[in-house]
Amino acid sequence: MARIRNVFEIIELYGHDENFEPQCTSEFIPTTAPAGSKQKIDILAERIQRGMPLWHPEDSTESSSALVGAGAD
Repeated sequence: MARIRNVFEIIELYGHDENFEPQCTSEFIPTTAPAGSKQKIDILAERIQRGMPLWHPEDSTESSSALVGAGAD
């Protein structure tokens, strides 16, 4: 049987995601991309496609508006 690479494939195969276990590899690193930014959304989409967990515990939680405001001093 082929290795299931991501949650979409397991849902297609079984009709649910109850058995899916995301894989943490050396490529699963935190991001400093602002929350809600296109860059962050792209990173999250790539994580899903690669079968990784969606959220890294060390991901930035700052929004792009908070980062812009912080640099206004």
